[in-house]
Amino acid sequence: MHLSTEGAVYTCLGIGALLAAVLPRLLSRLPVSVPIVFLAAGMVLHLTPLPLPAFDPVADRIWVHHLTELCVIVSLMGAGLAINRPFGWRSWAATWRLLGLAMPLTIGATALAAWALLDWPVSVALLVAAVLAPTDPVLASEVRVGEPSAEKEDEDEVRFALTSEAGLNDGLAFPFVLAALALAAAGNSWTGGWMVHWVWSDVLIRIAVGVTAGLAIGFLLGRLLFRSRAKPLRLAEQGEGFVALAATFLAYGLTEALHGYGFLAVFVTACALRRAEHSHGYHRVMHSFVEQIERLLMALLLFAVGAYVASGGLAALTWKGAAVGVLLHLLIRPASGWLAQLRGPGRPNERAAIACFGIRGIGSLFYLAYACGEGEFGVYEEEMWAVVVFAVLVSVVVHGVAAAPVTSYLDRRSARDPLRERPGHERVPGRGGGTHQRAEVRPGPGGPEAAGPGGSAPVRGRAGGHETSRGPDRR
Repeated sequence: MHLSTEGAVYTCLGIGALLAAVLPRLLSRLPVSVPIVFLAAGMVLHLTPLPLPAFDPVADRIWVHHLTELCVIVSLMGAGLAINRPFGWRSWAATWRLLGLAMPLTIGATALAAWALLDWPVSVALLVAAVLAPTDPVLASEVRVGEPSAEKEDEDEVRFALTSEAGLNDGLAFPFVLAALALAAAGNSWTGGWMVHWVWSDVLIRIAVGVTAGLAIGFLLGRLLFRSRAKPLRLAEQGEGFVALAATFLAYGLTEALHGYGFLAVFVTACALRRAEHSHGYHRVMHSFVEQIERLLMALLLFAVGAYVASGGLAALTWKGAAVGVLLHLLIRPASGWLAQLRGPGRPNERAAIACFGIRGIGSLFYLAYACGEGEFGVYEEEMWAVVVFAVLVSVVVHGVAAAPVTSYLDRRSARDPLRERPGHERVPGRGGGTHQRAEVRPGPGGPEAAGPGGSAPVRGRAGGHETSRGPDRR
């Protein structure tokens, strides 16, 4: 019996959706991440006689561009909704260090490595460096904060720093991608006035538009969802999770229409929406909805990447190109991340974990697809794709294997450390004669479900791509 291509595709989609639901629990205690399984499954499926369509990011650039774009913005909304820590210059100190120091250092060092090893033009080396710079919000879910809780400061420093970095640097990497495009258009010349336009328009104005639009949309949606005078418009009381998707598309679409950075706007919208009614249980509903969509999209994309690799997609990769990917993960990002955090918040082992877990993934594929559509890179295009996909593979394997044991180790260390007083917390007797901290939890209207037994909210973390409950007196 002959199986049609359509039948084979839908069958694989069904298997992928089932695996996306089951794998986080099956792999909860194993040093294997969900992305590793999806990549391997894509490779295996391509080697079977199933009549599956071929995947070529060079030939299929348009749909790769838009599918990765959708996956990233959905993930950014989930990341922003999950962050419990209030915004602040001091409380987000690790984030600013990673964005302001680690990312530019990573871009500069990676561009230098690509230029020296591969003998690429400066614009091509800068483009690949910018594409590989941001920590990916999709694959970084392995070390991301869990679901929203009523606690305002329940995240450990590692999960918070990586989540907030992934949320913001996907938008802040865009100026460097545009700089590479402008440099290529200028014939790799640093003269001609393009740098002034880049600083004014691509850096200052577009970032300002993204942040402003995100704040405005988040504020207005927060008023509508939680405090509207018309009951039918208080959608937080209806529990409709797909409103998170509406917020994602509104923020991204309107900001892009205004020529701002849509990725930045989506994350800022999610954070502003969360601040509108911090303890309301509706945030969990929205977060759960977008997380499920994110997993489905991730499964589809990693299936395709696995098939691309199995079909010989890395044929253009040389040992020098592979060296760039290896250097990025084993030397450049760890060193840049460590330097950026000197005298920063967190214990030394936490800062080391933050420096090393600069996960590359779906966002890098989006940026390269976008750049190849906007500029002319000719003979370098296939090699660029090979280098970027190889770097993503290294990240998926290395970080996927390390995520569960590293986060478990850090959780055990944190449980042994004395608890520190935090604003709004008080010490109360704990089991076994110890003490733990309790926060005042004020659920919003219709939000008692945000609190756990006894009025305190469970603390959620991630290890190996799954959620684990961690109470205040973690054991």
